[in-house]
Amino acid sequence: MLKQKTIQKEVTLTGVGLHTGKEVTMVFKPAPENYGYAFVRVDLEGCPTIEAKVEYVTETERGTNLEKKGVSINTSEHVLAAAVGLGIDNLIIEINASEPPIMDGSSKYFIEALESAGLLEQNAPVDEYIVKDIISYKDEATGSEIILMPAEEYQITTMVDFGTKILGTQNANLNHISDFKEEISAARTFSFLHELETLLEHNLIKGGDLNNAIVYVDKKISDETLEKLKKAFGKDDIKVTPNGILDNLELHWANEAARHKLLDVIGDLALVGTRIRGKVIANKPGHKINTSFGKRLANIIKQEKRKSVPSYDLNQPPLMDIHQIMKLLPHRPPFLLIDRILELTDDYVVGMKNVSMNEPFFVGHFPDAPVMPGVLQVEAMAQCGGILVLSTVPDPENYLTYFMKMDNVKFKQKVLPGDTLIFKAELISPIRRGICHMRSVGYANGRIVVEAELMAQIVKKK
Repeated sequence: MLKQKTIQKEVTLTGVGLHTGKEVTMVFKPAPENYGYAFVRVDLEGCPTIEAKVEYVTETERGTNLEKKGVSINTSEHVLAAAVGLGIDNLIIEINASEPPIMDGSSKYFIEALESAGLLEQNAPVDEYIVKDIISYKDEATGSEIILMPAEEYQITTMVDFGTKILGTQNANLNHISDFKEEISAARTFSFLHELETLLEHNLIKGGDLNNAIVYVDKKISDETLEKLKKAFGKDDIKVTPNGILDNLELHWANEAARHKLLDVIGDLALVGTRIRGKVIANKPGHKINTSFGKRLANIIKQEKRKSVPSYDLNQPPLMDIHQIMKLLPHRPPFLLIDRILELTDDYVVGMKNVSMNEPFFVGHFPDAPVMPGVLQVEAMAQCGGILVLSTVPDPENYLTYFMKMDNVKFKQKVLPGDTLIFKAELISPIRRGICHMRSVGYANGRIVVEAELMAQIVKKK
């Protein structure tokens, strides 16, 4: 079983923001299990946190920008690609500006900083999405397309074609994510001369120099443009090299542009929030299609998780039997609707009920065609939630549990005599003041039979 990883200690990195031109300080800090990646704006009041999730993507014009409650992070992809490339699952990224430092336009320096902090294996298992079917997304307007297919590990192929002679068609492959550091991390961002001119005219690239972006000269360069570039980059002289790029740097690889696009794909898909076991084939990728595909993938994963049926060996001794349950819950037969507790953590509980023909409610609930009443299915889920919240107090026998609210209740299949019900109740928000807000799902015969959002409160007996 793969275990989650974070870093051992905090590490600080400083540099200049590409678009603002201001000095930025960024601190990588260890994060707890199941935390994921999050940016913390320490320059703003209250140090607001923006989780690295695809749902917060707002703009993809010159990078992948995130925004939550009016607070933004720009150009997130290079930092996130470094975290994914090193197999880091949980990371706090404190930053005193709206964008990470551009460094040399790659992920190289982020990799070095994270490695210097050391990696720490945690106890929780890795949340990995195993691709079983082909998933695709195409932008008809641009012809860009991303396909995700089953594979033994996370692999990425990018194919770029900008329709220019200077860059031509390029491909890049990464067959093992463990090779990211050596094969991809140093691939720098790039732009074409005509794009650079537009950015400079609109004052949108204040932190650039010839060491953090490859500039492909796709048009004849005038003396006037050369003078503008000298001034913008603070250089006495600027030339075009024989391979068609501005001077002051050399390409690391002939296909460095395609490799950087691959880096961007990894950084953008990090926003899905789970590791991926599958092969990504990206034709003409860009931040817009990367994140649009990421949103689709995140939704598919969410739906599959909701539909997936927990698998438990019911022949194994339970975590709690009926006697232990009655020590926690105040309910008694015939209204005790949970027979076993199979799993219990700080965030969720899994319980079980065997539905027999001897249930008292079958006497009147359609004697000729017995069906378990839906309200009792909800009550059984609530009792599961009661176990979860009562497990947080040292003297559960002195408390009672009361319903406060039910939302989005859905009954999807009939529950019949002979069925075995498995209930999973998972916290939507942390338990506060004895109030438990949870999403609960009931399964039988490999299907979801009932689901609801429930809120309950434990109150001390008088």
